[in-house]
Amino acid sequence: MSTYKELVGTAVRNYSGNPDNPIAGQVWYDSFNSEFKYQENVVGNAWATGNSLNTARQQLASSTSGTQTASLAFGGEAPGATITGATESYNGTSWSSSPNSLNTTRYSLGGAGIQTAALAMGGYTGTANSTATEIWNGSAWTTSPGTLNTAKNGFGSCGATNTAALAFGGDTPGGTSAANESWNGTSWTELNDLNTGRYNLSAAGTNTSVLAFGGATPTRRNTESWNGTSWTAVADLNTGRASLGGAGTSNTSALAFGGLAPTLSPPYAPNTESWNGTIWTETNDLNVRRGYGIGSGTQSSALYTGGSNPSITGATEEWNAGIALGAWYTGGNLNSIRKELAGCGTQTASLAFGGETPTEASTARTESYNGTNWVEVNDLNSPRTFIGGAGTQTSAIAVGGSPALTNSESWNGYVWTATPAINSGRRAMGVAGSDNTSALAFGGTTPGGVLALTESWNGSAWTEVNDLNTARTSLAGAGIATAALAFGGTVPPVIANVESWNGTSWTEVNDLNKARESLAAAGTQTAALGFGGEELATRAGATESWNGTNWTNENRMSTSVHQFGGSGTATAALGFGGGGSDSTEEWNGSGYITRTITTT
Repeated sequence: MSTYKELVGTAVRNYSGNPDNPIAGQVWYDSFNSEFKYQENVVGNAWATGNSLNTARQQLASSTSGTQTASLAFGGEAPGATITGATESYNGTSWSSSPNSLNTTRYSLGGAGIQTAALAMGGYTGTANSTATEIWNGSAWTTSPGTLNTAKNGFGSCGATNTAALAFGGDTPGGTSAANESWNGTSWTELNDLNTGRYNLSAAGTNTSVLAFGGATPTRRNTESWNGTSWTAVADLNTGRASLGGAGTSNTSALAFGGLAPTLSPPYAPNTESWNGTIWTETNDLNVRRGYGIGSGTQSSALYTGGSNPSITGATEEWNAGIALGAWYTGGNLNSIRKELAGCGTQTASLAFGGETPTEASTARTESYNGTNWVEVNDLNSPRTFIGGAGTQTSAIAVGGSPALTNSESWNGYVWTATPAINSGRRAMGVAGSDNTSALAFGGTTPGGVLALTESWNGSAWTEVNDLNTARTSLAGAGIATAALAFGGTVPPVIANVESWNGTSWTEVNDLNKARESLAAAGTQTAALGFGGEELATRAGATESWNGTNWTNENRMSTSVHQFGGSGTATAALGFGGGGSDSTEEWNGSGYITRTITTT
């Protein structure tokens, strides 16, 4: 039997606290806290944003057996109701347009094969359903004399090459179809029908091992398995939907994502489900909810391309399973339950101030965090709730809030000192800043309404500068006074808008994936984290990371919370307090977290 040292490479060592750089699986004894601990690598599944198609479109087709780094997209409907035959190739980074388009332009068509040997069949030309079949040899399309037996669109299709494919279901001149046809490289042959006729369904697998799921039926949840001879009804999708994407290699390994779900409002679904041969399991959502896109790849490495929500898009997302992900874990509790507070600093040196407690409508309490525990320090001069704040544990600014809407105070690491008031008093604003001499305050609300006003602090006075593009309150802010990010909030309604500040003006950039208000933030203008908040009167534990261009969904918080404080960076953040809570959660963006072994 191997010893622990042989397996991990180190002995169980004694540390007064934690080692500086433990490795995954390493166990040590923390003599300071009298605990055995170990380092764990958190893995999971996630969608990441890729480069968009050159031609945005919906109801397109793909080489269904293509890979995440070698896929083909063709046909579809472009903006302006333009039917296209455009063909593009993906290399894992970007899409390249081919000079050779489909011979028959169409949308809602079927696809099969790989990037260098694909098949296009059926679809809608704008005037009628098509039976046309085209073969791709890696550089050009050739129309085959072999055509589908039934003209149709919105059907399921799959196949490993352009010489072996299956097409099933769909919308025909005679109505919804259950017909199933097999392609042998030359002609189509009718085989046993689906048990449930439907259109706008999706599929995964090869021509002899297929999983068909979703589609426009009474429930949109139906799933059927094909063994090369017949179809068998198996467990339904958890979220019924049509016009969804699919990926996978067989009827025992598949992925379903996106689509139109009548139970959702709006109906565009972000849901992703994984199939193990027996049941569907919900997993991490798409970054951009949409339908009418197309999928390819495998259950562990997939691609979702194009679609609409409701505008037609060329968006591409890459699915990766079993990768290292960031994770939330529990930190030390605040000394008092409170909400509507502010926070600043780092994960191991933070400050929490103001807010509302169960016994105080507005509080002046200030607490300092050392990475393990919160300690009460000197109070604010003016108790208030919905307060804004920025800076560090030893150099912070507190501004606005109720009831003292114009008050501004500076923290020097020991006491708060009143400073000149902000010009436009408000509450629930966004604030960004590096210390008590440089900050930016934006948005918020007054008894007169929601504001777009932005003011800059230079250590001695607040000065009005250019407004936000969208007035809002209960938003989040990250960054510094000359390079800030404002995101989320409510107008009302709740919005996902994101704006970037360059020191002079605000510019609209890509939205959050999930519209939220009363969320917390950490990080900079180009590397931020947005977490928690409230969506449609429901608390959200959603976490999203910003890379300067796009937002990516991350692991959710352990507890859904809103109106709470946040601090830290995009890879090492802190969330604390919130409605009815004194808890603290710590974010480790590297995917490595420290666990304590429970002993008796």
